[in-house]
Amino acid sequence: MKTIEYAAFAEIDIRVGTVLRAEPLAGARKPAIKLEIDFGPTFGKKWSSAQLTVIYTPESLTGKRICAVVNVAPKRIAGFESQVLVLGFADDAGAVVLVAPDQPVANGVRLS
Repeated sequence: MKTIEYAAFAEIDIRVGTVLRAEPLAGARKPAIKLEIDFGPTFGKKWSSAQLTVIYTPESLTGKRICAVVNVAPKRIAGFESQVLVLGFADDAGAVVLVAPDQPVANGVRLS
């Protein structure tokens, strides 16, 4: 395993947010859901696309708290600009399980 210096890790800005809206991403090569996420007053609302369709439906994601990298460069996916990188782990079948806080924290709080 390659190691990195702490300073490199500290450059990754991971924040908590609440999904305001979720809908299928039309035109994506692999099924995906586009998410509008509220990261609080400092960062505001951002959009992301994520391949979450095995476990999650758009309806189940609305109101869900999630974690995302907010300082990643935007990426175009099927004509849609994904502004943040939603974080998840693959389960045994390869489906994405979202990373989320298990206790209440305010939108926009940084991972420490």
